Parts: sequence; structure tokens; C-alpha cells
Amino acid sequence: MANTSNYKLSAATGNLKYDDILPYKTQSFPTSNEFLQKLVDVLLDFVRTTNDRNEKILDFRHPEEMQNLLDLKVPHKGVSLQQLIHDCATTLKYQVKTGHPRFFNQLSCGLDLISMAGEWLTATANTNMFTYEIAPVFILMENVVMTHMREIIGSNWVKGDSILAPGGSISNLYAFLAARHKMFPNYKEKGIATIQGQLVMYTSDQSHYSVKSCASICGLGTDNCLMVPSDIHGRMIPSELERLILDRKAKGHIPFFVCCTSGTTVLGAFDPINEIADICEKYGMWLHVDAAWGGGLLLSKKYRHPRMTGVERADSVTWNPHKLMGALLQCSTIHFKEDGLLMSCNQMSADYLFMQDKLYDIRYDTGDKVIQCGRHNDIFKLWLQWRAKGDDGFEKHMDRLMELSEYMVKRIKDQPDKFYLIMEPEMVNVSFWYIPTRLRKMPHSAAREQELGKMCPIMKSRMMQSGTLMVGYQPDDRRPNFFRNIISSAAVTEGDIDFLLAEMDRLGHDL
Repeated sequence: MANTSNYKLSAATGNLKYDDILPYKTQSFPTSNEFLQKLVDVLLDFVRTTNDRNEKILDFRHPEEMQNLLDLKVPHKGVSLQQLIHDCATTLKYQVKTGHPRFFNQLSCGLDLISMAGEWLTATANTNMFTYEIAPVFILMENVVMTHMREIIGSNWVKGDSILAPGGSISNLYAFLAARHKMFPNYKEKGIATIQGQLVMYTSDQSHYSVKSCASICGLGTDNCLMVPSDIHGRMIPSELERLILDRKAKGHIPFFVCCTSGTTVLGAFDPINEIADICEKYGMWLHVDAAWGGGLLLSKKYRHPRMTGVERADSVTWNPHKLMGALLQCSTIHFKEDGLLMSCNQMSADYLFMQDKLYDIRYDTGDKVIQCGRHNDIFKLWLQWRAKGDDGFEKHMDRLMELSEYMVKRIKDQPDKFYLIMEPEMVNVSFWYIPTRLRKMPHSAAREQELGKMCPIMKSRMMQSGTLMVGYQPDDRRPNFFRNIISSAAVTEGDIDFLLAEMDRLGHDL
């Protein structure tokens, strides 16, 4: 844990205020330098404890207790720099260490130090990404990295277009907007009157909720986002997709958009892209692949196929490097096979920002092809990380994560009295139940599953209170609560997986 008592400014500066380090006060440089150096000490101590397996993942406190522990009020008069350092250390003291090797709770785990360094530089540069004029180096970086990612998706994508967006949900929204614009180019100006009929979109019943949210945000209504049934492994059933398309067409509706998920949030399932692409081509529909989670496997020759086979046939692809690739949050990309759609769909021609008579090639200005105005610089940390790893390093990283997941599956199978593997995973999502002592001789049945499901929230609470482990749990449409373990951190070893299973047994054997 960060010891806040270690971070005190010297007596000479301890009572200085924020005004004393403002840049226009030229005499403030020593004070500013000392403040930042002490802040770096706080940050580096947090990095150290994050990577120390002897440290807790979190010091859990209930909200009411946390409110009493922390001084969160906004003061009328500014506090001292010493207090600010104390505030920073205290904030990190009670923050969950998502980079800890035994944090398996989210899709985005781990703390990549190169990406972290990139985020520090990004914050220091503090620029917007809407024009080349104010972000020349970062705009060029984005162009190079996005082109490279499209090359990885497919050779027929190189001349397409891409953009970094604030999360996979917004990336999926960009795909929806482009698809509607492609089918109804006048919708942008004329609105709903352009469409003679009800638009309908389709996605798997295992897909991310953001796809359904597109129907709500963009005026279709959630009733017109049809959830296509999935098989026992969580993959969309193509014959069911075609049945639902024909059903709506018979009603005079306009099916136009299909979202195929590559790496579902819970089970890590991959929809069969080629079969779905055949259906989209048959009925003239846009195919979007939401590979926010599974996109990293595009970098692996060993694991790309058959999971992502056919991705080059899509019209758009969401891919989040902040998940499997380990870039720091946030880092989400949306890619299009066809160039120009982002601009024609979203351009508002705000001349006070996107003048046409600038001294450079205005095609490098990105602001007018997105629905945002201000856009955070999410490219530098990814570019720096990619420079450090290279394609080869990322491939080894993907292969290692998958191999660790395979190791976990083996260890679960080695202990059938204590653990029940729900299915063979396609990805790093390992879904299972822990079996406490009293249920170990009970034959597996729906009744037993209900009992096992009741254990999950209790065990999770024990994990959080002990601070030694964090594993997520949830139900799905076929099962009560079960654990979903995620391995997406480069820091994880086989020893951490052995610890995970042993610690779950320690925490839950008496339930």
C-alpha cells in the first residue's frame, strides 16, 4: 500500500498553494519541479505495489466508510501542495489495483508500463485531436497505426478509413451511423422522412448491450433490434438470423444491419463470420463485426483462425486495443472497408474549425468526420506500445494469454470435485463454478447449479474483503450465477492461476 506519510514536501514548500506553481511565475520552477517529482514518487510506488503479489488488490471499504475516510470536499480556498500530494497518495491507496497479477475481474486487466508512459506524455502534451494544425505528430501516428490495423484485418481494407473513439460502444455507434448513411445518403439532411418503412437491425442474444443501444439512440427503437438466438457455445445461429430477416421482410420492414460478435463479453464466443457474411450479401445488408474484445487475436497466426475467419468480408470492424492487447484505457478503434463514409456521414463543415484554405493538406484534419468535437489523444500510448512490442511481440502476447487460459482449463479439469467447467472456451474467458465441500457429492443437475449460483456473490464478497483476488461472476440466459475468469494481463503466470484456484477453495470451502 502507498504510505501517505512518505510523501511530504519540504518545510520550505509545504504551505505553498497552487498559485505558486503557475507557469507565469518564473521563479516557481524549483517548486513545480519538486511537486512533480514527489508526485512521480507516489505513482511509482503505486506501480511497485501493483506488481507485488504480497500486496492486496484492494483495501475494500463500504461507501459510507469510504466517505468518512476521505476528504473529498471542494474548498473555498486552495490547499497546500503538501496536502495535494497527500490527496494523490490517499486516492491510490484505496484504488483497486487493476494491474495486479491476481486481478481477473475485467476484460481490461494489467498495467503495461510502456502504454502508461505514453499516457503520461499524452497528458503533458494536452492537445485535441481534431486538426493537424494542433496535433501534427499525433495525427500522423493515428494515420499510420490505423492503416496498419486495417492491413491486419484484410488486404482489401488498406484504402479504407478508421478512427479512434471513446470506447467500443461509440465505435459500434459509428458503424451503425455509417451503415444507415450508406443505404440512405439523404437521411443526414432529410431525416426519418427519407425512409419508407421500418429499419431493422440484428445482433446475437450474447452481444454487447451497446448494439441494442444504437437502436434506441438512433430512433429505431429497441423492438427493432432483433436478438438472434445463439447456440450452446454462445455463437449466433445463422439459420435463425435468416429466419428473422425473412420474417421482417414479409412485414414490409427494411433489414439493413447485422452485428457479428467476435469475442462475446461473457462466454468469449465468436460468431461464424463467413456464414453471416453470406446472408448479408444475399439480402444486401451491412455487416459489422464487433471485435472489441476478440480483435487482438487477429495478431496471432495460431489463434486467428477459425475464430476470425471471414472478417475481411465485413463492412466495419470495432477493435479495442485497451482490452486483449493491454493498452491503457481508453483505446478503441472503428475501421471501415470503404473510405470517405466517416466524412460524408458526419461532416458538418464548421468553417470556424475546419477551414478549407489552410497552409497544409486538410485531408489530415479528422475532426469533421466524427460526431465529437473534442477528441482525446488515444493514439500515442498505442503507437509507443506497438513500437516496443512490434507485431511479433503482440503475437507472442496473444499466444501467451491463450496458453494461460488453456492451462487454467486443464487445472480445473484436474480438480473435478472442486470446480465445474461450464464449457471449453474459445478465448481467455473461462466460465466455471466453484463447488464447496457440502455439494461435492451431489450429482450435477439444475438444482445443484442453483445452489452453486448462490455461492458466487458470497465468494466475491470474501474476495473483496480479503483483497487477495478478484474474479467476476454473472448469470446468463441459460444458467444462474457463474464465475467468468479473464486473463488479459501480461503479468499473469501459471503460479497465479494455481493461486487463484487454491484461494477460491480457501475462501469458499465452508459455504
